[in-house]
Amino acid sequence: MSKQLREKNDQLFEQFVEELKTLVRIPSISSGSFDQKNMVKSAEHVAELFTQAGLETQILTAKDEAGNEGRPAVVAQSKPIEGAPTVLLYAHHDVQPTGDESRWHTPPFEPQERDGRLYGRGSSDDGAGIIVHYGALKLLAEKLPVNVKVFIEGEEEIGSPSFENFLKKYHDQLDADYIIVADSNNWEAGKPALTSSLRGVIQVTVRLQMLEHAVHSGMFGGVVMDAVTAASRLISTFHNEDGSVAVEGLVSKETADVNWDEQAVRRDTSMIEGTELIGRGDIASRIWTQPAISVIGMDSTSVAHASNTIQPECTFVISMRTAPGTVAAEAHEALVKHIKEHTPFGARVTIADGELGPAYEADLEGTGARIAHEALSEAWGVPSVNIGGGGSIPFISTFKEQFPGAQVLVTGVEDPKTNAHSENESQDLADLKAAILAEALMLTQFAKQ
Repeated sequence: MSKQLREKNDQLFEQFVEELKTLVRIPSISSGSFDQKNMVKSAEHVAELFTQAGLETQILTAKDEAGNEGRPAVVAQSKPIEGAPTVLLYAHHDVQPTGDESRWHTPPFEPQERDGRLYGRGSSDDGAGIIVHYGALKLLAEKLPVNVKVFIEGEEEIGSPSFENFLKKYHDQLDADYIIVADSNNWEAGKPALTSSLRGVIQVTVRLQMLEHAVHSGMFGGVVMDAVTAASRLISTFHNEDGSVAVEGLVSKETADVNWDEQAVRRDTSMIEGTELIGRGDIASRIWTQPAISVIGMDSTSVAHASNTIQPECTFVISMRTAPGTVAAEAHEALVKHIKEHTPFGARVTIADGELGPAYEADLEGTGARIAHEALSEAWGVPSVNIGGGGSIPFISTFKEQFPGAQVLVTGVEDPKTNAHSENESQDLADLKAAILAEALMLTQFAKQ
C-alpha cells in the first residue's frame, strides 16, 4: 500500500502545488481591518476542494461570546463506513496580514517557487495544512478506509473567538476518535516531528498614567517622570539580568529532550551580530518549556510629533507565553500581581485583559502517537522526533475538552525557514510532499486499530 501511495503522490504532487498556489492568491486575512469578502471567497474555494475530494461539504459559522458572527469555516464529511474509526482533519484558511510589503522579495499574494520552496502569504501557515489534508484524501480516494471529517477554520489568526461555540454547535458533525491538527512545525526541513507540547499565551494591555495632561519638560523635568520612562522601568522588571523571566509563581523547566544549536537560532531569527541570547538552561527549553514575556506594541508620541513636553501616559501590550503544565488563570494572576507591585513612582496603571490561552501537552503513549511517528518516519525516510513548540494553539485544549475520547495529534509542515507571520513566508515543497504521504499512511493505519 505504501508503494502505491508514494507513486500516486509523485503523479499528483504538481497538481497539489498548483492548488496551494491558488490558495495563496486569495488574501484571506481574517483581521477586521481587512475586506472580509476574501474570507468568503477563500471558504468557497476550500469547500470546492473537498467536494472534489469526494466529501459532502458545508460552509458554517457560529457566534463568539460577544454575540458576533464568526468567520466562515468549512466542514466536510466522507461517506460513512460502519465500524471504522473517525478522523477529524483540522487546518485554517485565514492568514496573517502581510506587514510592510516592501520587505517582501516578491508580492505576498503572488506565489513564487524558488530553490525548492513556495513563497507567499499562507503558503505554509496554513495553506500547506489544507493541502496536506486534501492531498491525503486524493491519494486514498475511493479506498479511504476510515470515516473522515474535515474542519477548516476561518479565524485562527485572530484567536479563534467563536471556536468553542462552534464545537458545541456542531458537536456531532465534528466528533471523532482521532484529531489531526496540521498547523505546527517539523524539527527542520527534511526532519519530521510530532508536536509534544505548546506554550500557552496570556495577553494584557497596560495603560500607565503619570499626569492628567502633558507639561513643559524644561519647566517640570526633574520632579515629574514621563510616562514612557516609567513604563520602561516597569517593563524592565519582567526579566532578570540574564533575560530569564522574573515574574514569580510561573511553571518553568530548564531542560529539554533535544539540543538546539545556538548558531541555528541566530541564523533562523536573523539576530544582529553582537547581540546575545537571553535566558538560562537548554536553548530548546527556553523556547518550549519556560515562560517568555515580550512587549508587542506601545502607543506613545511618535518621533515625528515629539515636542518639549513630558508625556502624561502611554499604553503597551504584553504577550506572555506560559510553559506546559501552567494553569492559565494562575499565570494571569501572577503577571497582574507583578505589574501592580513593580509600578514605579506611584503611577496609575489600568490593566485590560486580552487573550488567555492554555498550554498543551500531548499523549505520547497512545496508539495515535505511535502510528503518527511510524508514518512520518516512513514518508520522510528518517526517524521522526518529538518537539515542543514555543508558540500557542489554545484551541487544541478546547478540542480535548469537547472531545475527551479523541486522541489529538499535532503535525505540520513548517520549518525554521518558513517565516510564518513575517515577510517572505515560504513552504518547503519536499516536506509538503512527504507530509501528504504521511497523513495518508496514518489514515490507513488508524483503520486497523
